[in-house]
Amino acid sequence: MQITDFDAAGELKFAQRLADAADAITLPHYDNRSFHLDWKSNRTEVTEADRDAESAIAELVLAERPSHGLLGEEHGVVGNDDSPWRWIVDPIDGTSNFVRGIPLWATLVALTHAEHGVLVGVVSAPAMARRWWAARGLGAFADGRRCHVSKVARLDEAQISVTFSKGWEQLGLTEHLVRLQQQAYRSRGFGDFWQHMLVAEGAVDLAIDAVGLQPYDLAAIMVIVEEAGGTFTDRHGVRTFERDTAISSNGLLHEHTRALT
Repeated sequence: MQITDFDAAGELKFAQRLADAADAITLPHYDNRSFHLDWKSNRTEVTEADRDAESAIAELVLAERPSHGLLGEEHGVVGNDDSPWRWIVDPIDGTSNFVRGIPLWATLVALTHAEHGVLVGVVSAPAMARRWWAARGLGAFADGRRCHVSKVARLDEAQISVTFSKGWEQLGLTEHLVRLQQQAYRSRGFGDFWQHMLVAEGAVDLAIDAVGLQPYDLAAIMVIVEEAGGTFTDRHGVRTFERDTAISSNGLLHEHTRALT
């Protein structure tokens, strides 16, 4: 893949700056418990930390990448909507954890191209003092260390993470998820970005997310998992960040999710 105007290292550095800007807003709100909780129409939580972090990211993108567009969870599309370049941002993935004082939440920042997909991703979890990042062709990193998926090839030797949701029940697939858990060596429910980052690090071998996801939940995660040598698809096996389900694995265990189609 060759994109003449793409500087992978430069855009990754900029994505890190965007994550830094978000961390500077979200972490003090979290540490001090200084936020007001609102509810969206879909009955998910939102705080001023979500909104302000996304606004800070958008301001930097508009100032330093004026030809780019941006899609955020809280404010929608800003900037150049006709550009092939689009930043996709979730200011706080895991807001439910954030508001309850659970440190498993993160800002997700991705740069995508209309023809070439996700090219850069950063997942920053400041309450855990953890950060993961990747750019196409440059590999994936966890806190500055190169990371790679595991080599576990047998389900009965694998650690898996499953996020149950009403969507799986509505699809009639909860029983298949339970069976998959029973067949695995060990099963947990780490949820949100965390389970996929554990796949990228090789600590978890297969992760199945909830039903009802959005591009901002998945774009940054996808490039990190793939650059770590893993496989990332929806439940039908389609390589995409634009569907409402997501499965990541070390690639050797992905076939065990076929029953979820």
